[in-house]
Amino acid sequence: MARADPAPAPAPAWHALDAAAVVAALGGDAARGLDDAEAEARLRRHGPNAIEAARQQGRLALLLAQFTDVMVLLLIGAAALSALIGAIEDTMVILAIVILDAAIGFIQAARAQDAVAGLRRLAAPGATVRRQGRVLALPAASLVPGDLVLLEAGNTVPADLRLLDAPDLRIGEAALTGESAPVPKQTTPVPAGTILPERTCMAYKGTGVFSGRATGIVTETGMATELGRIASLIEGAAADATPLQRHLAQFGRQIAAAALAICGLILATGLLRGEAPLPMLLTALSLAVAAIPEAMPAVVTVLLAGGAARMARARALIRRLPAVETLGAVTTICADKTGTLTLNQMRMTSAWRPGDPDATALLRALVLCNDATADAAGEPQGDPTETAFWHAARAAGLDPAAERARHARCAERPFTAERRRMTTLHREDGALVSYTKGAPEAVIPLCTEMDGPAGAAPTDHAALMRAAAAMAADGLRVLAVARGRHKPGAADILPEAALESGLECLGLAGLMDPPRPEAAAAVATCIAAGIRPVMITGDHPLTAIAIARSIGILDDAADTAAAVMTGAALQALDEPDLRRRVREVAVFARVDPAQKIRIVTALQACGEVVAMTGDGVNDAPALAQADIGVAMGRGGTDVAREAASLVLLDDDFATIVAAVREGRRIYDNIRKFVRFIVACNTAEILTIFLAPFFGLPMPLRPIQILWINLVTDGLPGLALVTEPAAPDIMTRPPRPPRARLLAGGMAVEVLWSGLLMAAITLLTEAAARRMQDAHWQTMVFAVLTFVQLWQLMAVRAAHAPPFHADLGANPPLLGAALLTVALQLAVIYTPGINRAFGAAPLRPGELAVTIAASSVIFIALELVKWARRILT
Repeated sequence: MARADPAPAPAPAWHALDAAAVVAALGGDAARGLDDAEAEARLRRHGPNAIEAARQQGRLALLLAQFTDVMVLLLIGAAALSALIGAIEDTMVILAIVILDAAIGFIQAARAQDAVAGLRRLAAPGATVRRQGRVLALPAASLVPGDLVLLEAGNTVPADLRLLDAPDLRIGEAALTGESAPVPKQTTPVPAGTILPERTCMAYKGTGVFSGRATGIVTETGMATELGRIASLIEGAAADATPLQRHLAQFGRQIAAAALAICGLILATGLLRGEAPLPMLLTALSLAVAAIPEAMPAVVTVLLAGGAARMARARALIRRLPAVETLGAVTTICADKTGTLTLNQMRMTSAWRPGDPDATALLRALVLCNDATADAAGEPQGDPTETAFWHAARAAGLDPAAERARHARCAERPFTAERRRMTTLHREDGALVSYTKGAPEAVIPLCTEMDGPAGAAPTDHAALMRAAAAMAADGLRVLAVARGRHKPGAADILPEAALESGLECLGLAGLMDPPRPEAAAAVATCIAAGIRPVMITGDHPLTAIAIARSIGILDDAADTAAAVMTGAALQALDEPDLRRRVREVAVFARVDPAQKIRIVTALQACGEVVAMTGDGVNDAPALAQADIGVAMGRGGTDVAREAASLVLLDDDFATIVAAVREGRRIYDNIRKFVRFIVACNTAEILTIFLAPFFGLPMPLRPIQILWINLVTDGLPGLALVTEPAAPDIMTRPPRPPRARLLAGGMAVEVLWSGLLMAAITLLTEAAARRMQDAHWQTMVFAVLTFVQLWQLMAVRAAHAPPFHADLGANPPLLGAALLTVALQLAVIYTPGINRAFGAAPLRPGELAVTIAASSVIFIALELVKWARRILT
């Protein structure tokens, strides 16, 4: 027997090795790059540097899979039974429903296969590479481990790189890690256990270069990159059925089994009583067709499609129809911070200035010591931190362009990860002035005096650091700003030590990606609706805590030790421990994509129905794993949108609240439809089943059974889709995730209302036969139709006060009921048609009796509603 190939060795922790060790391990050349022949051999060995498409099911297999659902098979069986008894019209209607349902399912499944396409579009189309000492422009797909890649501002990183040289390099990694600010890069190794957002000596495929330049050696390509790992996570995310799909499938199996068993019992009973075999077979088959709710998939599909259309008008795009209903069952919303709860736009939100409260000097320094540029419209372009300073200065009345014109830059010392500061030198009124900004610990020690009048007291370094720490504790990114004055002519000869010493501290600037204005209200609404919001972010814990507190996810008195968890702490927990903790934690910070999936999966294992919101590549696996993924449509990535079930077109977190409301309305209406249809079918079955036990002949002919099923299950049931939401829909808690469709006493109500409708029908038959009324069967035919319409009126007003159903609130339903009455009367009174249905024109008195008798169900249901309100 052939021996299996050994498992591939795990990739080294490239970020923990020094540059020389990485080059040696990869067999590269830090000066010349790879030879062409070696690069070609490695390309054959490693494959192209591309995100692989998911293994997709063939289109034919997808189509055939739509016909394996239990309800669809039952519908096909019902169509066969209808054809067998000659009801060709019914057969065509049922088959049309099957084809419509299969087409919708096929389209949804085909679109779901595109979840990784956005990741492939993120891959850089080209790369600048050094091979054999030559600088070449190559397709990114041809890169191999060991290649030397050259980066500059504006490039997309084409593969995972270990940086060898990185002057002033800053890379935007928000889509990959959730870190809102560009990350300064350097070349010094970091410890092996360092989490992804803090691996400052690495650059990752799909991220963008904001500033600086770099040389890096390719460590991983294709699916082995961090971007490729995310693609694998998306493909591996569970695609479980929604709660509605599970409940409907189970419900359909139960109804079918019960209906077929009862119909078989009716056939056997009739044959034992001596009924003619063929009429009894046709009756049993007709009843089986009527008992199986073939309209249910169509009604549910129309209901979900109608909800999707309403959501689209509210700026929420549904990509998978069952997600409409799933929203109504959500118990936990896991919200990504960056771009979802926040604007994903760095803003200067705080300034602290020692001594003189005037911040003009501070803002002037921030626009001069700044590499942002203006576009044709005058809007700043560049690093988000520097554009934030530009906006802050302009809001305070300064003109950044004019300030730069008046104070021309004549020299600079760029920002580097080692120095952690940037200095520029400017000419001002014949003098030379330098401005330095950077991390407080890198700038404050350079200051010797406070900004202010001559002779001011020396700088209190400890006080400045305390102020910076206090701002950082509020979740702000803090930069210190200082000014130096120098002799004219020094620009060309002044060394760095002289340029950045003896400085005046101008103050501290605090930046934050601020919360969306509507986020706090949306969070409050979710909490009022019994939905727990949880923040999941790759950002710093202090930043996450500040945002969570500002929008109400964290209470001011909350114990952050229990309510906040970092990715490192999460990594140390096994699955049972995580499940115990996951319901207590409100904020997860510094987490990676795989950990986001662990959080969602742990919540699902605890019985939660989880919605996950996000906009970045790093959110996509969790969006796919969640019961419903909600992506941002305006600021989100293609990857997130393809992995999600719902896309918010306006990137407004509050839109999800409207979507939850719509999901709850839809589920309410589905339950109303199920209650209506099951009670009606129960009445039809019991009417046929119980008649012989009371010595009554068969109440209805087969064609009458099919007609009642057609007119009562069709238009009236479909009209329930437009029923408005109940007033208390967003103040009740979410329904239990495992609640059955007929939970909450509805099963008992369906049973007794079906029994009552059957009793009304059989009493009408008995009374009419006792009075020797020749039209008794037509009266039974009319009563069994009208009684179901009266029940519909009571069911649709389940939340209205007793006997105060607002019929005008749902005009389509009222119209459908009136149309059904008109069709029933046409069958009874139209010559030729009535003979085909075995009916005869009723006299006015007989018609009045049928209407009065059938209305008893409405009165009974309203009295029960009244009694329930009194007792509760």
